Amino acid sequence: MKRRSTVLVSAALFAGLLASTAAQAQDALANFYRGRNVSIIIGSSPGGGYDLYGRLISRYIGRHIPGNPTIVVQNMPGAASNIAAAHIYNVAPKDGTVIGALFMGAVVEPLFGEGKRPTHDMSKFHYIGNANSDAYVCLVRTDSPVKTFTDVFDKELVIGASADGASTRDFAVLLRNLMGAKFKIVAGYPGTREINLALERSEVQGGCGQTWSSVAVTYPNWFKDNLVKPLVQESNKGYPALDKMGVPLARDFAKTEEQRQILELIYSQSTFGRPYVVAPGVPEERVAMLRKAFMAAMTDNDLVAEAKRINLDIEPIAGEELQRLIAKLYATPQDLVDKARAAIALGNR
Repeated sequence: MKRRSTVLVSAALFAGLLASTAAQAQDALANFYRGRNVSIIIGSSPGGGYDLYGRLISRYIGRHIPGNPTIVVQNMPGAASNIAAAHIYNVAPKDGTVIGALFMGAVVEPLFGEGKRPTHDMSKFHYIGNANSDAYVCLVRTDSPVKTFTDVFDKELVIGASADGASTRDFAVLLRNLMGAKFKIVAGYPGTREINLALERSEVQGGCGQTWSSVAVTYPNWFKDNLVKPLVQESNKGYPALDKMGVPLARDFAKTEEQRQILELIYSQSTFGRPYVVAPGVPEERVAMLRKAFMAAMTDNDLVAEAKRINLDIEPIAGEELQRLIAKLYATPQDLVDKARAAIALGNR
């Protein structure tokens, strides 16, 4: 009996010690963040889908960070968000006060692009969460010669695109190189906002690699007035609203098993369509806290209500799971990676 009492006392003392240590850690985090600014750097121009999600998250994540810092949003577009990634990696403080909202294409560029960027290594970032698993589409003006996806194999379509590593460029090139779509790709737009302005002005006839969740919210009159319509889904599984509209999956047009595998590999990145990162070197306890705060923000009743009000899809992935997903993707057999890389090389046909 005495021995049991001793064990119980020891367990209680240990539990108390753990609680005290956790409280001290929480107090240390609160003391660090209290009165500070935390920046969310969005790797795209204002007005696009990444900007929409980043600003939504910025309104709620501060309440879930100990010390309740002020959240400041900054747009840093360019090079498919690699300018923002390089800034976070090399220039910004590595203390947990800078969060990056990067393109999914930047995350996988070392796999599918020309190789690692000399300025930063995407595999070394800490991933704190993902805001949504997106459905990507090609859009087309209804007054263009292309009426269905089958038409793109016979009729030229002028496609607006941004830089290497961005879905608006890579997904269009993929369909041209791998599937034989007759796309004339006009690359170099800063982001989806500028591509869509060109689409409205008839400077281009379509755009690929666009997220349906943001396009449907940002440009509802396009579809209401039948100015623009979704042409094909660029995902591994159909999105219910697009399925209901009869929009086909691009992978269903694959002529060989190899083509299907390449499409599925490229489109697998849409699982983490809106990743958020902090730089390597950020203390582990702050990384863990930011991951927790990110998920708390994404499930915050007020954020969920606002997202619902503006018809914005929310499907978060925790930072730990996101880190595992990216590691698994980077473990893809090299021969398949090489074929996928060739399929999105702009000079190939």
